[in-house]
Amino acid sequence: MTLEVATQDCNALTDADLDELASMGGAFDIGTLSKAKEDWVLFTSARDGGKLVGFTFSTLERIGGTPCVLLGLMSVKKTGKRDSVLKGLMSEAYHRALMAFPDEDVVIGSRFVRADGMEAFKSLSDIIPRPGHRAVGEERAWGRRLAKRFGVDATYDEQSFVVQSNARTGFIDHESTKSEKLKADIVEQFKDVNDKKGGVLIVHGWTMTESLLKLGQR
Repeated sequence: MTLEVATQDCNALTDADLDELASMGGAFDIGTLSKAKEDWVLFTSARDGGKLVGFTFSTLERIGGTPCVLLGLMSVKKTGKRDSVLKGLMSEAYHRALMAFPDEDVVIGSRFVRADGMEAFKSLSDIIPRPGHRAVGEERAWGRRLAKRFGVDATYDEQSFVVQSNARTGFIDHESTKSEKLKADIVEQFKDVNDKKGGVLIVHGWTMTESLLKLGQR
């Protein structure tokens, strides 16, 4: 597999580009993608032999002075190589973070609808929420900050980190090739995410400076 990953400004996307994204077969329609173009700063595409197999809308910014990578939405085409595509998209996100925040610890945050997507965060530390851990003050504060930043705080429950409804404007759209091996306690975290109402789970984690040097290197 020769995966080509590239990043550009969202405002450089054309109508033809958006049509291609919608035609890839992921969870997002043209309306959602058009809104993502307006809401986010960076667009990353992954191509295999010239064919689109995944993409991300994201931004690098500071929240309360803390450097963050916010993944507004990500979609990985359902092929046999999709785990490698996810890894390629995340590697690009880490590289961008390293370039922007070379000497700092960085928060990575996104929305999830099922446990498969959590593979995107497997290299992070101190993931919140996580099984067996009772989140406290600052950890819950980050959940609230991200819910507000994603514009879904109206129905956000800070105890469960779940947005109850109308939050499907962006999330990690990925189906793992190893779904049957996902840990039961991670799957359990999604029991209160209401698919019919458009619910999501807000998750964040940290990459420490020394880890980012490795994750973001080329």
